[in-house]
Amino acid sequence: MKKVFSFVVVALTSCMILNAQQPQKNPESTETWEPVPPIVTPGEGPQAPSDAVVLFNGSNLDQWTNSKGEAATWTLEGGAVTVKPGTGTIQTKQLFGDCQLHIEFREPSVVKGESQGRGNSGIFLQGNYELQVLDCYNNKTYSNGQTGSIYKQHIPLVNACKKPGEWQTYDVVYTAPKFGESGRIVTPAYITVLHNGVLIQNHVAIWGHTEYIGYPAYTKHGKGPLVLQDHGDLVSFRNIWIREL
Repeated sequence: MKKVFSFVVVALTSCMILNAQQPQKNPESTETWEPVPPIVTPGEGPQAPSDAVVLFNGSNLDQWTNSKGEAATWTLEGGAVTVKPGTGTIQTKQLFGDCQLHIEFREPSVVKGESQGRGNSGIFLQGNYELQVLDCYNNKTYSNGQTGSIYKQHIPLVNACKKPGEWQTYDVVYTAPKFGESGRIVTPAYITVLHNGVLIQNHVAIWGHTEYIGYPAYTKHGKGPLVLQDHGDLVSFRNIWIREL
């Protein structure tokens, strides 16, 4: 079998070399016209791209529920939604897999606590994988739990936090994990994150479900909701949209 494989590789390589050596008759011989990419109108400011699903535009929480499937009860004010401590997480009604996510968040302007007790929340992709939200402006904590970390897994490349009370952005490209029929992981989830326009996670492989204690592992699942965490701090969110990929 190894000999056959080696022969195929050599044959393919030879064909590629021969094709590369053949002179091209004209520029058109290497043009590709199909398929034609669909047209998307880019967003500007708070305006989302034309093909995005707007999850929160500042006016209502119609796209969200609590963890029990009931109406979300976080505080709506000034075009933002703010964690209402003690009410629990909120999550989207719609389920997602591969996606591009834009979300803006604001840490409380009145600074309280330190380390993980300061402006703590989280964004869970497919309800399972946490992108940490925390106030790490002049606030030291463990590196794989700071702002922009894939919690307890990947340390962000840099700390790009703004001052408390200022709006910040996450732009995320996420590829969902793929599972075999037996439930075993075939391809892990991957995530790229820009924090305030700065690359902080560069196509890193997620190791499994986010765990507070112990090591992450995968359990087979399908599409899941986007979840925002109630960690007891008055973190606010606005301008949330997602593009299915």
